[in-house]
Amino acid sequence: MVKALLLENIHPLGRELLAHAGVEVVTAKGALDEDELIEALQGVDVLGIRSKTNVTARVLQSAPDLLAVGAFCIGTNQIDLRAAAGRGVAAFNAPFSNTRSVVELALAEIIALTRRLTEKDKALHAGTWDKSATGAHEVRGRTLGIVGYGNIGTQLSVLAEALGMRVVFYDTAEKLALGNAQRMRSLDELLDVADVVTLHVDGRPGNAGMFGPAQFARMKEGSIFLNLSRGFLVDYAHLRDQIVSGRIVGAAVDVFAEEPKAQGDAFESELRDLPNVILTPHVGGSTEEAQKDIGMFVAGKLRDYLETGATALSVNVPALILDRPRDGSHRIAHLHRNVPGVLAAVNRTLAAGGANIESQVLSTSGDVGYVVTDLSADLRPSELTELLDMEPTIRVRALHPDSED
Repeated sequence: MVKALLLENIHPLGRELLAHAGVEVVTAKGALDEDELIEALQGVDVLGIRSKTNVTARVLQSAPDLLAVGAFCIGTNQIDLRAAAGRGVAAFNAPFSNTRSVVELALAEIIALTRRLTEKDKALHAGTWDKSATGAHEVRGRTLGIVGYGNIGTQLSVLAEALGMRVVFYDTAEKLALGNAQRMRSLDELLDVADVVTLHVDGRPGNAGMFGPAQFARMKEGSIFLNLSRGFLVDYAHLRDQIVSGRIVGAAVDVFAEEPKAQGDAFESELRDLPNVILTPHVGGSTEEAQKDIGMFVAGKLRDYLETGATALSVNVPALILDRPRDGSHRIAHLHRNVPGVLAAVNRTLAAGGANIESQVLSTSGDVGYVVTDLSADLRPSELTELLDMEPTIRVRALHPDSED
């Protein structure tokens, strides 16, 4: 039986979907460190994580049975994707399922910070009646600067504009501006005009430290800053200085460079106890609706990969959209290094087995190629061994009810 390990409180519907597909599922509430993960992955075919568990090259090298990793979140920077592809481990994430939740949190925080609701709330809880309009503004007519115009940034753009905000954005890739949003030619150009700056970029290593003293100095006096993206993007010590000095009048932070591993663990940050600062424990996508959708989406991708070899929306191996093989067909899924001559060598081996090729699909991406072939008859063990022994081969899977990987 295929075995899955799901960590970090993945939604029960994800577990149920995999179990219904015949997968033995083991769950754990918290994250695991590298050594703990290596030990836990012995005999495990599928790993499910969220943002706190790091799947390093060492982990992958120590888990020979691992076929796939599911990141039940948007980000995949916690997985060594190149090392995973090199070992034939397909990785999947949920690029769309929790975008609305993040957008709604960002909008709520923009309004709360602009109206200084955090300070009004704290004063009343302390027994002080502080009825004043000083420092409180409408968001209508103010300029929102969105850094990163992807799935979250574009949704935020549309909803912010509906509230009457002017929207500008900056992205290193060419992106279509929605509504009346205006593309800025540089980050500095955005910072010069934005009353509110919000980060929504991915976690690639090149983005580390992208927002530091120079960027904060460029922001307008009296502006607001949000980071619901990645903790390692921002110099939070300098953000603290800017808030204490009053240049930045509000901030909301949902992500931190170092985060506690489990519920209830102690949390430390230089941003604690500052006025008009909202700190949340990485809950941008943590709504019941989003976690349900993510659980179903990623578990479905893992199930489809196990059962059919489908890799649609994989983040590290070539994407193939595949139906189930017809009754009686025998499917061979071959991940390999993308070098000339592999397809011809595969077909020579398949032909030697005497099976007719019913269908064949090939896709390549970077250093990796993936060819899936449906045959009229099963291959003999010797032909499977020949495929495995091909120098470019990364992994071979025989996908039919009576075969094993």
